[in-house]
Amino acid sequence: MQIEQCLTEDFHSFQRAKPEQHSCQKAIQENIHEVGTETMERPLEATRMENSTSSCFLLERKTHVKINRKEVMLAKLRKSCSCTPKKLKNFVMDFLPVLRWLPKYQCKEYIWGDVMSGLVIGIILVPQAIAYSLLAGLKPIYSLYTSFFANIIYFLMGTSRHVSVGIFSLISLMVGQVVDRELLLAGFDLNDDAPPALGDGSLQNDSQSNTTAFNLTITGMNAECGKECYAIGIATALTFVAGVYQVLMGIFRLGFVSMYLSESVLDGFATGASLTILTAQVKYLIGIKIPRSQGHGMLVITWINIFRNISQANLCDVITSAICIVVLVTAKELGDRYKHKLKFPLPTELVVIVVATLVSHYGKLNEVYASSVSGAIPTGFIPPKVPHFNLMLRVAVDALPLAIVSFVFTVSLSEMCAKKYAYTIRANQEMFAVGFCNIIPSFFHSFATSAALAKTLVKTSTGCQTQVSGVISAMVVLLVLLFLAPLFYSLQKCVLACIIIVSLRGALRKFRDVPARYHVNKVDTLVWVVTMSASALISTEIGLLVGIVFSILCIIVRTQRPRTALLGQIQDTSFYEDDLEYENLSSVPKVKIFRFEAPLYYANRNYFLKSLYRLTNLDPNLEAARRKKYEKKEKQHLKKGGDTTANGLGIGDTTLQLVPKQIDFQALVVDCSSISFLDTTGVNTLKEILKDYKDLNISVLLACCNPSVIDSLKRGGYFGTDFGSMQEMLFYSIHNAVQFAKDQKLPADCSV
Repeated sequence: MQIEQCLTEDFHSFQRAKPEQHSCQKAIQENIHEVGTETMERPLEATRMENSTSSCFLLERKTHVKINRKEVMLAKLRKSCSCTPKKLKNFVMDFLPVLRWLPKYQCKEYIWGDVMSGLVIGIILVPQAIAYSLLAGLKPIYSLYTSFFANIIYFLMGTSRHVSVGIFSLISLMVGQVVDRELLLAGFDLNDDAPPALGDGSLQNDSQSNTTAFNLTITGMNAECGKECYAIGIATALTFVAGVYQVLMGIFRLGFVSMYLSESVLDGFATGASLTILTAQVKYLIGIKIPRSQGHGMLVITWINIFRNISQANLCDVITSAICIVVLVTAKELGDRYKHKLKFPLPTELVVIVVATLVSHYGKLNEVYASSVSGAIPTGFIPPKVPHFNLMLRVAVDALPLAIVSFVFTVSLSEMCAKKYAYTIRANQEMFAVGFCNIIPSFFHSFATSAALAKTLVKTSTGCQTQVSGVISAMVVLLVLLFLAPLFYSLQKCVLACIIIVSLRGALRKFRDVPARYHVNKVDTLVWVVTMSASALISTEIGLLVGIVFSILCIIVRTQRPRTALLGQIQDTSFYEDDLEYENLSSVPKVKIFRFEAPLYYANRNYFLKSLYRLTNLDPNLEAARRKKYEKKEKQHLKKGGDTTANGLGIGDTTLQLVPKQIDFQALVVDCSSISFLDTTGVNTLKEILKDYKDLNISVLLACCNPSVIDSLKRGGYFGTDFGSMQEMLFYSIHNAVQFAKDQKLPADCSV
């Protein structure tokens, strides 16, 4: 049975209100469903609600039936374990989204845009893949493998129509740092350049590339592995583990991890990593040989070594780098300025690589000026190989940040494109897609991949409609792999370094946005600066971790010390606002209205109390202690005799003025509209102030509480056991509470 109760104008506390005004009670009824017992009726919840008429509003809470989670989980498990032809078909279609959209492909409408964007991206991919091999510390052939397989697999499994997945500078840098570290630990010298020729093209027996060899025990066999063999072994093991992490995150639906990487953290991480990438390429720009720094502080140590060896700069490389950078930057700026007039971006990188290769080959820059060149790139595919399990154990920790960064960049770009072109993606399937873009290629001597912003923007601007463009790009890379790769033998490494550095323009331009970012939000700017500094000065992985932790700490600190205010009434209205922020607000006589703009929980309890006592200019504990002390002195004085008390008053005059301090309010209204939740400490804090102020004959009234806060107060016993006084403690609005406080009679013993 449900109880409906409505308090009309005959309610005793509203008899003293203006005759033309009436008030009624907002009643909220709730039922408690007890597991294993009959449905019980929950006691009445009521709050006051003022109305200009005598009508009464009834607001009834819905009855929430308690769910048996065990039965729900078992039902879901039975449903997921069942296998029917229809369910199997849906599973395959969901796992391979290409089976859904490819049969509906509108060839006449889509094919031209897909072919055009695919060719442009393929032309961009080739020079970038060769260049980014420097970041990964691997041969260019492996970058081409990575670009080829990533496009094919994402075509089959991805849900975004426009994102470009493949080799990415930040991911290449993270792979290269792990590869360099493990090479050093294995005893290889990072500064020994591999010979330009690869013999028969096999990279498995490249023991002559370094004077040090590393013995691996694989499947019970001892195999001697050279530097390049060991480097790609580390990269493939790292890539495989990162892919496994991403698939597991997809299975357990852990995509929420990406929520902790805010825009400020990602931008700061990208900018800091870009500084590291730029620093690593300077030695190629000027053609000097310096030790490859590893570990924390790599950026500072590298620059110190650069300035120490600047006198050894290769003049040929310096001139080539200057010309390439001028050409690339000029072309990029012109492309940005006139992009609305160009049907597709200028293939500047490809033109620069072709011209530079021809000049280097016919000018014999390697032989005459000792300019460092890429060397021979074998054609065809190396036989697939299972990543080494013992190497996976060495890089298992390093693969976690790699997996998270790869997934976050891919999903962020996918969501950006989906929003722009009005379609939806499945974030969980994106995690599977990028995971298998790492797992499967790791068997084919490829390393980690991710979506890349620059190539994605180019893809969308050249008319891309579906991931068919990715297949076209893969075919362009395949053409290079099978036939054209040896033509890049004489390509100077300084040219590749120029391509990498110019590609960082977007990330480095973030420095120009710092003033605007600071104007919008100072805390986000601080997060950006801390993440960027840690990523550049310590390491990329540590920088990402520092950024996440620091951003979370900023949120915690902001809830620990939120804004607090006393509110005043907007004249001739029933609305109230911050007294310090707005002019012409009138204070309410005998009433203080306190606002706390954060959840009330254990971490900000003390700040809540200190702010309340400071703004109301009354600490009830100190005031109660002062009263007790004064009463004690009065009793002692009376025992000694005398007609007057210590303050010079007669004995009969001490009742109303026990304490010298005068309290200027009789009711405290707490605006709970910004309090989203209460924990146990929060409930106890409100109970504490209720008791402390009651001892001083001051009422504490709560206004604008949301249902979860009300439930927490009920469970914590704030309204008593029977909720009988709830209608005098809880109010629908601040104005209702103020009106109720004005109607209260001043207790006879109050010192106000």
